[in-house]
Order: sequence, then structure tokens, then C-alpha cells
Amino acid sequence: MSERLRASDLALLAEETERTPLHNGTIEIFDPLDSGFDYDALLAHIDDRIAFVPRYRQRVRWVPGRVANPVWVDDEDFDLAYHVRRSALPRPGRLEQLGELTARIMSRRLDVARPLWEVYFVEGLEGGRVALLSKSHQILVDGISTVDLGQVLLDVDPGPRPLVQEGWMPSHEPSQTSLLLGALTESVRDPRVAAATVRSNAEAVGRVVGGTLSRAGTVAAGVSGGLAGRRTAPETPFNRDPSAQRRLVCVRTSLKDYRKVRRVHGGTVNDVVLATLTGAIRAWLMTRAEPVGAGRRLRSLVPMSVIDEELEPTSLGSQVVGHLVDLPIGEGSPVLRLHQVSYALRAHSETGRAVAADRIAGVAGFAPTTFHALGSRVAFAEARQQVNLVVTNVPGPQFPMYLAGAEMVQTYPVPPLLPGFSLSVGVTSYDGAVYYGITADRDALPDIEVLGQCVREALDELVDSASETRPRAPRGRGSRKPEQP
Repeated sequence: MSERLRASDLALLAEETERTPLHNGTIEIFDPLDSGFDYDALLAHIDDRIAFVPRYRQRVRWVPGRVANPVWVDDEDFDLAYHVRRSALPRPGRLEQLGELTARIMSRRLDVARPLWEVYFVEGLEGGRVALLSKSHQILVDGISTVDLGQVLLDVDPGPRPLVQEGWMPSHEPSQTSLLLGALTESVRDPRVAAATVRSNAEAVGRVVGGTLSRAGTVAAGVSGGLAGRRTAPETPFNRDPSAQRRLVCVRTSLKDYRKVRRVHGGTVNDVVLATLTGAIRAWLMTRAEPVGAGRRLRSLVPMSVIDEELEPTSLGSQVVGHLVDLPIGEGSPVLRLHQVSYALRAHSETGRAVAADRIAGVAGFAPTTFHALGSRVAFAEARQQVNLVVTNVPGPQFPMYLAGAEMVQTYPVPPLLPGFSLSVGVTSYDGAVYYGITADRDALPDIEVLGQCVREALDELVDSASETRPRAPRGRGSRKPEQP
């Protein structure tokens, strides 16, 4: 019998709409040099590595009458060239143009009748560079049965590797009759399966009905808000139901700046990242004449890695759980903002379950792609009432990585927008740099590029506060455990 989708996967499919496609993305920029890296080389490389993630050649099949959860089946018509596509920018393509192309591609839903992923090979970037834009549906990557395809594509050295001729042949798809008989047999053998199916379908219907009522904006919106577990009215510019179009802002900063601030003021690199983002949001809101009075905070959900024997184990050596952090956007001092963020995250560190950043960065392959996907799943499950923003921050390896001989020189996460949110932020550190991917609704936040500028300015402000000539504010906190992702 084929593997069934879990209740959490079914909920993701039920919640997805044309306005809120639930896939994660990653931009990776490569310098081919003399490696010969081109579209054909990428196609051959993925054809070789896809054997490590067999789910990427499977699609979702529904059971007749929905008497059981859908199943994963091999796609008998799997066409790798359909999923690995070729695109280009007008030369010399700039990062802003790549972001615009990415925003348009990420606005489109994946075809649920096919394996739920795509990769775009984008040529024409300045300096002779090329980019890979990958998008994978959240139900595809669970960290248990499947990691993200991007995690298995990269190598730690540029040396050539012989391609393995796997000779994959798809299993025959089950007929409608066999799917129905299999579901009925499971229900008879284990009544809990039937009960779980009924519960999953009821929750899925509840989500769809709740979301429809909420978007209608009628009196019944209050009821739908209760069904969906979300607020019924926006409290910040970030809490508006998104349109179908996106904007993407990419920001590259230096990791040594964060380490300098950490060394002088204490805390972790993660603390400094969140403090930088806090200062950036404060400055951006001020440009919009939004109130940022003393004491104002922005409730954020920050997925973090933990080790917990009571949670479902993953193949990555840790699980991901949501941690609520109030970002002090009403505080005018960058140093005090940093200390307040550090204090808010201290509780997570002191649980004894926190995972050190270097351990995450040491996971085989390029793990940030998978951890960002897991963070998005956590956000979908937990970012309901009283959450204004979702921020995923994942440390990556601090050395170059290669794909088919080409060096990856930049990488930006592209997080999705969940229902009820018009902004989402992903952060990845890699090879001496920290990369921000800021996804925003195109209609709700037309000035989101200003937030990207504010990120750089907020970091400069913190770095300036850590200079030798500036007086240091008292830390007001004790020693910390290893920094968190």
C-alpha cells in the first residue's frame, strides 16, 4: 500500500488558495568559471541526485469518496525537463531583476496533478553568473520521509563525480478500485485510521469554510475567525490577507558584523539578526508615519531547532518548534533593543533542548533549504492569533559549496505568505555572509524595498554601537549557552 498523506499535509492542501500558494523557495547564485555548468549539466545532476529524494518523483492521488487520506504514488509520466526549466534575464541581469522574476514565479501555484516542485535555471546575470530558483510544496518536505531537493544537490568540493545510472522505473499507479479497497481494509483492521480520516476531512472543510467567510468580510467573519483560529481584523500592515502577487527583496550582509556586535554586547548571532530586523522594521514604519511609540512590540513567531524525545524524530537530528518573540520596535536605542531580544530568547536557551548553530550548519548537504521548509510548516500550524510576523533564521555552512563544479556565491530564502499575513522574512547565513529574503504582498506593501534598505542601516547602527570609541550599555544578563539557529 502506498504511503498516505498525514493530517497535517491534508490541512496544508485544504488551506492553499490561488492567493496563498504554500510552497517554499530558494535562490542560489553560482559562478560557473570553467566548470561548464549549464542547463544540460544541471539536468543531468538532478537526474542523478533525485534518487535520494524519491518523493520528488511522486504525486498525490485521492481516494474515491475521500474515505481515507490521499496517497503518494509514482508519477508514471514523470518528465524531469518539465520540472527543471530554463529562463533568462536581459544582460546584465541585476539582483533586483532576479527578485522580480522570482516573485512572479513564486506567485503561481504548483500543479497538484504532478510532483509538487520546480527548479528554474536563470541565465544572464551580471558577471556571467547563473541562478537556480527552486520551489517545493510544504507537503513535500517534512524532514522525516523527505528533505528538500536542494539539500542533496550541493557538494563541499568542485571535483567531478561520476553520475550513477539508476535506471528508475515507476511503480504502476493503483486503480480507483484498489485505492478504495485498500482504504476500507485499513479501516477494518484499525478503526483509528477511519476516525483519523473523518477528523482530517472535517478539519480541512472547517479551514476552507473559515477562510471563505473571512475573506467575504461579512458579519460571519467573526465566526470564521474562530474556525480558522486567526484574528478577524488587521493590527499591523503585516496582517492583511494577501493578493495573488508577490514582491521579493534580497539583502546581503556580512557575518563578521554580527559577530562583532555579539562579541561586544553579548548574546548570539541569532539575537543580533532579530535585533537588526527589529530596528529595520521600526525605521520602515516611521517612513510610513506608523506609530512606534515607547513600549510598542511586534509579536513574531520564530521557528527554532530543538532536541525533544517527545516530538516526532526527523532525519536531521533535531525537530523544529515555534518560539514567540516580542520584537521591541518601540525602543529607540539599538543596544537596548538587542538586550531585550536576547532576554526574550534566553528562555529558549535555558530549556536545555536548544540546538547550537554549528550543529545545524554541520548537517550533511545544504540543510537550510530543509529547515526553512520545516519552519514554514511550524508557522502554518502555530501562527494564528496574536502573531504579526514569521521569521525563519537558519545557519548554513561557513565554507563554499558547489553544484556540478560551479561555486555557490550567494543564497536567499524565499518564504511563503501564510493566510492573514502580508510579510514573511527568511534569513540564511552562508560562507561569511547573512542573506535576507523578504517576501511581501505586492498590493499591501508596495514600498517593501525601503525595508531592505532599513536592514542595512539597522545593522550599521548596531556595528557603530560596538565600536571601540562608543560607550557600552550594561548587559544586564548572565552567560548564555551556544547560539541558536
